[in-house]
Amino acid sequence: MINAFQRRIFLMAAAVMLAPNFVAAQAVEAWPDKPVKLIVPFPSGGPTDTVARIISNGLQTLWKQPVVVDYKPGAGTTLGTNIVAKSPADGYTLGMAITALTINPSLQANLPYDTKKDLVGVSQVAQAHFGLFAHPSQPFNNMQELIAYAKKNPNALSYATPGTGTGTHLAGEMLANMAGIHLLHIPYKGSAPAQQDMIGGRVPLLFDVLFSSMPFVKDNRMKVIALSSPKRAVSNPEIPLIAEVVPGFSAVSAIGLIGPAGMPPALLQKISADIGQVVRSAEVVARMQQLGMEPVGSTSDQYNAQIRQDIDKWAAIVKSAGIKLE
Repeated sequence: MINAFQRRIFLMAAAVMLAPNFVAAQAVEAWPDKPVKLIVPFPSGGPTDTVARIISNGLQTLWKQPVVVDYKPGAGTTLGTNIVAKSPADGYTLGMAITALTINPSLQANLPYDTKKDLVGVSQVAQAHFGLFAHPSQPFNNMQELIAYAKKNPNALSYATPGTGTGTHLAGEMLANMAGIHLLHIPYKGSAPAQQDMIGGRVPLLFDVLFSSMPFVKDNRMKVIALSSPKRAVSNPEIPLIAEVVPGFSAVSAIGLIGPAGMPPALLQKISADIGQVVRSAEVVARMQQLGMEPVGSTSDQYNAQIRQDIDKWAAIVKSAGIKLE
């Protein structure tokens, strides 16, 4: 039999053991109690900024605290990402990440952070499709015709992208490798100059984010050949996939939120769940689909697994194609 004294000792011991967890839960429940900073590693006005503002507006409503979008462009997104990696792991500094997050480790030997050790994926918020576009004068209208043309005319096709080492560049290298064709990469400094040279007929092909170049398809200044995604776009289900002709082909732009490694698991889970709630809201789903994106809202574990998988995938492509930053 346990007497009253022993019972009291037992309850006191249990209270001591549970106190840290109770305090931690209380702290997470009270978070945030001040503004949260969201680092965008690009200038204002681009597609990543658009997504950042959609997410920040939703989180501000949910958290009842300002979510301040802070632009830190430079060094192929590494400047802004480094700020996130070096910030306190308290959830008050988060960052936007795109495909460059998983490409940079194989392209930049001297990154100021270790992507796998110094950063944590909070949630993948969206997936943007890459499109393969052609000038209207080109004599092919689908992947079968393009591949046949490239094999018959091995040095005839070049493709423009927004830059060396971008996801679109690597998508082109992957296509050349998997389809057994030759494609000459022509890098530009951003989508706009690449689009203009495509429209002007100075380059026959363009790999670009779907929503960025689709307006030129609608006014017949480009034609879209296929998407590089593993599934057809909800916004444009009529556009076929490269994978329907080249099995296993998959290249997408993953847009997500990251934080510094070492964030308390309960806090990380809360932020991830709140982002998922915002991303899955009817208003945000409609807005993203309007932009040609697929909303995701993954858990932290799911996004981290995707980050590691993509780092390995892009590293293999960079190595096989011998890609080096200029």
